[in-house]
Amino acid sequence: MPEEPDLYEEIVRLRTIGSPAALCTVLLTRGSTPGKETMKMLVRSDGSILGSIGGGCVEADVIAMGREVVATDKAQTTTFRLNQKDVPESGLICGGQVTILVEPVVPPTVVFFGGGHVAKASARVAKECGFRVLVCDDRPEFSSQQEHPGAHAVFAGSWEDAVAHIAPAEHHYLVILTRGHSDDACVLRAIHAQGLQPKYLGMLGSRGKKAGLTRLLEDEGIPREWLDGVRTPIGLEIGARSSGEIAVSLGAELVRLRRQGRLEPLPARKERHRKTV
Repeated sequence: MPEEPDLYEEIVRLRTIGSPAALCTVLLTRGSTPGKETMKMLVRSDGSILGSIGGGCVEADVIAMGREVVATDKAQTTTFRLNQKDVPESGLICGGQVTILVEPVVPPTVVFFGGGHVAKASARVAKECGFRVLVCDDRPEFSSQQEHPGAHAVFAGSWEDAVAHIAPAEHHYLVILTRGHSDDACVLRAIHAQGLQPKYLGMLGSRGKKAGLTRLLEDEGIPREWLDGVRTPIGLEIGARSSGEIAVSLGAELVRLRRQGRLEPLPARKERHRKTV
């Protein structure tokens, strides 16, 4: 059988490719326990593991915690009492107690579709906020490492290939910042066709722009309910105008979603009233 990779080397590998994982560590033990302090186990997004915290039913529960931490990007600490009274189905009689810390070890990825001036500023802010950054563009000169030195990775190719490159993207934050309406539509078509369900899907622009694209894509058969989930305008409402201000407002919105698990409601659209004489 092939030798298991080193746990820390595997964390580095997962961070490089942006695949989420949770590290489970035995923080404290009392009495007789199968796992000892500082033992570690890595839980990948697919539920596979590397290492051990002692085995048994507690390990199965901790794997479930690991998958929840991967989904929520929020650390958890739990204490297990190892006896038949608290866990009657386990058959445990050692009577010990073990405290486990489960923490995310791979930062979430923000994918920018478009490598222009707003993407350049937004990539810098996102990196400073602790996100992993991927910049995609169908023009190689706008999706190079020289153009985006702070990005963890860049991708040059068609919008369809860019979306396929990040699939399944269920833990990603997707931001559409292309150079025009037709490119925005291409990205949206590709995301819908791939069946992606990202944590965040936003598009730069006004509500009028989104309304026009919604009509276009709805006529092509993309459900209105799905299109309504595209967040436009992006960012917290701070009156942003410049690329730097947009980057700050977007970064704040993404941090709020990551840390609080919620987005600020978009302002209601103002109705225009005609003058009557």
